[in-house]
Amino acid sequence: GRSDMPKQRGRWVAKDAAKEAGAERARELLPSLEEFKSEWPELPDEGSVSNKDYYFNSYAHFGIHEDMLKDQVRTSSYMKAILGCKHLFEGKTVLDVGSGTGILSLFAAKAGAKRCIGIECSDIAHYAREIAQRNGFGDVITYVQGKVEEVELPVDEVDIIISEWMGYFLIYESMLDSVLFARDKWLRKDGLLFPDHAKLYVAAIEDAEYREEKIGFWSHLWGFNFSPMQEMVIQEPISDVVDESSIATSTACVSELDLLTCRREDLDFLARYRITANRKDFLHALVVWFDVSFRACSPTVVMSTAPGATLTHWKQTVLYLEQPIVANQGDVISGLIAVRKSTQNPRDLDVKVSVDSDGEVPYPSKVQCFRLR
Repeated sequence: GRSDMPKQRGRWVAKDAAKEAGAERARELLPSLEEFKSEWPELPDEGSVSNKDYYFNSYAHFGIHEDMLKDQVRTSSYMKAILGCKHLFEGKTVLDVGSGTGILSLFAAKAGAKRCIGIECSDIAHYAREIAQRNGFGDVITYVQGKVEEVELPVDEVDIIISEWMGYFLIYESMLDSVLFARDKWLRKDGLLFPDHAKLYVAAIEDAEYREEKIGFWSHLWGFNFSPMQEMVIQEPISDVVDESSIATSTACVSELDLLTCRREDLDFLARYRITANRKDFLHALVVWFDVSFRACSPTVVMSTAPGATLTHWKQTVLYLEQPIVANQGDVISGLIAVRKSTQNPRDLDVKVSVDSDGEVPYPSKVQCFRLR
């Protein structure tokens, strides 16, 4: 054992009556159990976050911002793009959509922006103001609290919009609608967007072990048939880290967005995909990931969430097939992928995939529906 470990303490024993009396007085000062249970002091932000809009209020909790700020790929990509383009930011008015703790506004101010305006719906905006002040940018950065679609800005137009709007599967719970709204309302004619392009990719993976753990698990439990649960579980895509070595096909791009020109309607899309098996293997799932690029920069800065790239908090999205495909090298797996906002909850995403294989082992053509929720 270590020599500096503290010695075990003996049980406390009252040494004399005077000390015992003092202890008794101290006990009297303590609140009763009932008082302790019923009296709660106000914490700094007590009562400031109501539940009437869970999505926005969840962003008032610091844990989410901690995860995002600790995401090296995410934060360093924006830092590299903004601070690497000081000539674009110098003296400009910048709008930060969904500004959170204000890290992107701080980068823009450091890059020489004349004015930065952050729009943030949650109460984290109060802390962002204080952070800007303490870093000497209180006169440059202004925060407007509210929804992008409802707020008034202190300017008529901006030169650059910066935003970290991406969600899982790129557009699940994403703020892209709000970015496009802000672009159409405030961005000047030749203004810039950071980032300005996004792509969504698909490939197929071998994933027998994890599929069994997550989905096969439900077939029999404690001697009972639980298979109805399998049908439900398979409809929910899983956000997880996919090992690059499990990818057994080529990659197809199923959506490409130019943020300077795309419209909200383009976010619901239908695309054909065609991928080729690059080895003999079982294919248990499709995996989806995205990248965004800052093409206003030279050279272009690309932030990727691909398997094998440095891990991000977005990970990848796995859609399990009801039946694995037995593939030989060169077999073609093809089909359609349709994505739309759910009609039941616009923050949810419905995904519909058809799967065909031209391999020797027959594979019944399948259409599967998934919901990201």
